[in-house]
Amino acid sequence: MSDTSKMILLTGATGYVGGRLLPLLEARGERVRCLSRKPANLSARVDSRTEVVQGDVLDIDSLKVSLKGISTAYYLVHSMGSSGSFEDQDRIAARNFATAAREAGVQRIIYLGGLGDDDEQLSAHLRSRHEVGELLKASGSEVIEFRASIVIGSGSLSFELVRALVQRLPVMICPKWVSVHTQPIAVEDLLQYLVGALDWPGNASRVFEIGGPDRVSYGEIMQEWARQRGLRRWLISVPVLTPSLSSLWLGLVTPVYARVGRKLVDSLRNPTIVNDSSALSEFDIQPRGLVAAIQRALLKEDQEIIETRWSDALSSSRGVRSWGGVRFGNRIIDTRTVHADARPAEAFAPIRRIGGKRGWYFADFLWNVRGWIDLVCGGVGRRRGRRDPEQLRVGDVLDWWRVEEYVPDQKLRLIAEMKVPGRAWLEYEVQPKGNGSSIRQTAIFDPIGLWGLAYWYSLYPLHVIIFRGMLSRIVDSAERDAQHLVSQKTA
Repeated sequence: MSDTSKMILLTGATGYVGGRLLPLLEARGERVRCLSRKPANLSARVDSRTEVVQGDVLDIDSLKVSLKGISTAYYLVHSMGSSGSFEDQDRIAARNFATAAREAGVQRIIYLGGLGDDDEQLSAHLRSRHEVGELLKASGSEVIEFRASIVIGSGSLSFELVRALVQRLPVMICPKWVSVHTQPIAVEDLLQYLVGALDWPGNASRVFEIGGPDRVSYGEIMQEWARQRGLRRWLISVPVLTPSLSSLWLGLVTPVYARVGRKLVDSLRNPTIVNDSSALSEFDIQPRGLVAAIQRALLKEDQEIIETRWSDALSSSRGVRSWGGVRFGNRIIDTRTVHADARPAEAFAPIRRIGGKRGWYFADFLWNVRGWIDLVCGGVGRRRGRRDPEQLRVGDVLDWWRVEEYVPDQKLRLIAEMKVPGRAWLEYEVQPKGNGSSIRQTAIFDPIGLWGLAYWYSLYPLHVIIFRGMLSRIVDSAERDAQHLVSQKTA
């Protein structure tokens, strides 16, 4: 139960774990203060009761201000993506935080570190994570340190590395680290531990090793991901790839740039398994296994597509922009926005009528060609048409599309049912703007394997022409109908 008289400081709120922890804390009714180097990137995404303050863990003066009045602080930052010595920066940041926390009288610090046996020769990354935990204890606060291995969830750096390899390479020449054992944990279970630490009744610093019930190799994680995505992958393990060569290889085939890749690969040589299972008795949490964790990650990605407003998401720094669209995890997003001199109901009318005998407004012969190709490949083609030329409802068929979401005069999202190496959506959003409306068109593609990526990028130039032309014709139709209504009223 939340104590509204106490305030929590959350560092790393724009990161992978912190960004998912914040809404859970807000849902509990906690008073939260977020520390951010760029508050503008966070302010629009927080609850009205949540404070956002500017600060940096490398700036002790900003920490002293941010930690005033704080009872519990989450320390969820690290410097692995920075240039220079990340160990030195981690050390300075932890010392700064400990000093400021001691002066502010912070009662408890909750810290997320990494699994790894201190008796082994740990990588620089894992060694630094353990050292940070020790430095934070110098604050005199209770330090609850959770040590976890690979986190299963869309956006997790180590998990994205594994997924990108599986997606892009049918045959992988793998270094020895693919046989190293780890104990992955689902991000939902990790978050439960982090929230549960607020109510943990102990009054002394503790280290809790946390993980799911399965001890598996990185190769087994790759194979399970491939199985659930319907991909066949061959892993050939060889002992000759050094960490330097491995990080270069990763930089070429995954979104993780080589500098971070080298630090990650260096850590993968260490087994990261739970040796002390006391967390299971101290917290009422039963972590899920690998199969369920990956299933949940895939389901969550689909839910994010349903819940995401791309106008908001694309204006933030969440996506990786490049030719061919914006990357959100495995998804590729291609979007464009235009203005129409028409009210939302009039601007949406041509969108509501797409498909069937009316067609798709631009290059209809190309849509027909694609339909014939789909029929030849065993798909549905364009032969299904649509149920009603004017009205839509969720579940309706529009040629090879199906209506997945429909909000009259506001939103239409279609999911493709044609033969394609992946999954595809086409979405339209209409919003009032000034005396008219803005219309956003978004194509979303979830490629499966290398063929899926090849399909998207080879057809991308053609898709740009078709979708731009289609959007332009929709605007023309909307403005023509709007002008016709004005003429009728003045007649």
